Amino acid sequence: MANVIGSPSRYVQGRGELAHLYEHCEKYGKDLFVLVSASGKKRVEGKIAQSVEGTGAKVVYETFNGECSQKEIDRVVEVFKASGCSVVVGIGGGKIHDTAKAAAYYAGAPVVIVPTIASTDAPCSALSVIYTDEGVFDRYLFLPANPTVVLVDTDIVAAAPARLLVSGMGDALATYFEARACQASGASNCVGGKVTLAAMSLARLCYETLLADGLKAKLAVERHVCTTAVENVIEANTYLSGVGFESGGLAGAHAIHNGLTAIPETHSLYHGEKVAFGTLVQLVLENAPLEELEEVLEFCTEVGLPTTLADLGVENPTQEQLMEVAKLACADADTLHNMPFPVDADSVYAAILAADELGKYYTDC
Repeated sequence: MANVIGSPSRYVQGRGELAHLYEHCEKYGKDLFVLVSASGKKRVEGKIAQSVEGTGAKVVYETFNGECSQKEIDRVVEVFKASGCSVVVGIGGGKIHDTAKAAAYYAGAPVVIVPTIASTDAPCSALSVIYTDEGVFDRYLFLPANPTVVLVDTDIVAAAPARLLVSGMGDALATYFEARACQASGASNCVGGKVTLAAMSLARLCYETLLADGLKAKLAVERHVCTTAVENVIEANTYLSGVGFESGGLAGAHAIHNGLTAIPETHSLYHGEKVAFGTLVQLVLENAPLEELEEVLEFCTEVGLPTTLADLGVENPTQEQLMEVAKLACADADTLHNMPFPVDADSVYAAILAADELGKYYTDC
């Protein structure tokens, strides 16, 4: 099997960059079809109008209905075709991105993704998560190509709640450790190949950037300002982690996240917050060196990511609850089996308890 890396055709990041949206889109088509929420439109339409001023291009806005379902995707495809536009632009959070990517795929059009938060690494991926109209997970739609352009206006992202940026750090935290596990086991990555040197380098740089700038970025965003540290962490959360996870592969941390969904108390947590605890569990499964565990625990504590079950809202879990988490994480189709050694529910159950105790120990120190 070949080594394969996937990435957007172009990644653009900078302060006020949304005002230059059209110059990044015009080589792919003239008129822009913008999928956005009603509230999001109010925040971005001034900058978009500035970007097309004097170009003769038109912008057609379409309000996202709130769920990335097949029905909504089909609706957006038809509205896009009727609009006469040539480029799909998805502005907002993950479900808007996934709907825009899927609609552009079915319509045979280029897609530009504009994240307004940096809470996950999804904007750069060739994947849409499809739900039912009621919001229940339906399936993954694996796309043949990554987005044409990903454009991040860091002024907009820095104005979002700090917890969203921190959640993105939790998701990004897993990138290096999961890629490392996939490289060791020879597992396939998310684009159907083996891990490249470039993907591993990006994954490692993602982790190093979080350690160097994570706390500084969190503190700056709490005051709604964009500093160099914020810029660096946004790039780590969005691009380094996005390319790193897709081309590096997933392993234990995300499988543990999936298992934790068996406990209702965790549903109020963001994806990256649960992935951060999953990273600790994966490191325990690996029997990682104490120095590495301490480094991860210190980082999580500094920026406010969960390190214990209580931090996840699970105060007094029963053995049955945690064993259900472990069994779900070990599902045949999940990524825990990309670890470079056999894993079963008993070992995952033990690792969850051990990770929880480590988190308590370092919290009390």
